[in-house]
Amino acid sequence: MSRPVALAEAALPLLAPPAAADDEAAGTIPLAPGERLPSYIRDHRERLRRRFAEGGAAAMPDYELLELVLFRAIPRQDVKPLAHRLLGHFGDFNRVLAATPSRLLEVRGVGEAVVAELKIVEAAAQRMARARVIRRPALASWDALVDYCHTALAHRDTEQVRVLYLDRKNVLVADEEQARGTVDHVPVYPREVVKRALELNASALILVHNHPSGDPTPSAADIAMTAQVQAAAEALGLVLHDHLVIGKGRDLSFRGEGYL
Repeated sequence: MSRPVALAEAALPLLAPPAAADDEAAGTIPLAPGERLPSYIRDHRERLRRRFAEGGAAAMPDYELLELVLFRAIPRQDVKPLAHRLLGHFGDFNRVLAATPSRLLEVRGVGEAVVAELKIVEAAAQRMARARVIRRPALASWDALVDYCHTALAHRDTEQVRVLYLDRKNVLVADEEQARGTVDHVPVYPREVVKRALELNASALILVHNHPSGDPTPSAADIAMTAQVQAAAEALGLVLHDHLVIGKGRDLSFRGEGYL
């Protein structure tokens, strides 16, 4: 099971009550008092809930896990077809959660209620991952830190650069988005990175960015940008511990690969 799926599984019980109706065609009209679902839908939903309770996400394919989320947004209809459409459009459960609202709404049957439920699960998963690393020594909990970065960035469809700021004891004090870009480029301004470090009274930092292509191999531009940030940091007595590049299935550490 991938890390984002595991976190999303844990986040499922945290979902808010179903959102208000926004699209009758998508089945988001709430049930009237005393109204019951057709027996075949009710039985199917109970089977999936029971299987989840007994075996967790490991016992379920992506489309069934996605159905569990969609149950709450679409109380009146069979959501299996929509689950399959979402997976066909985005590829897997993680990419469905990470998709932007505008892209989700491109899929037939998705309304605002569905978007809200998917974004709640995504936010809960990211918050749970963040809680494992914030205000904790980053270098001593490296695996948890990489897991958090992977959860936040691995399935984005555009590049994003984040900067993790550490204090003198290497405790993570802030995680901030520096910039967003296109599918293969994002502008980074070393001066702004180190300026923010001084504002936070940070002593060290870690750069993180994703490659939507899935291949974390750094480009020449990635290497040049890292060298510029390192030079700017050293000029002000700051330490650049690492630059993590997050891919789909694996991640790359600049320090581990000898780039730093």
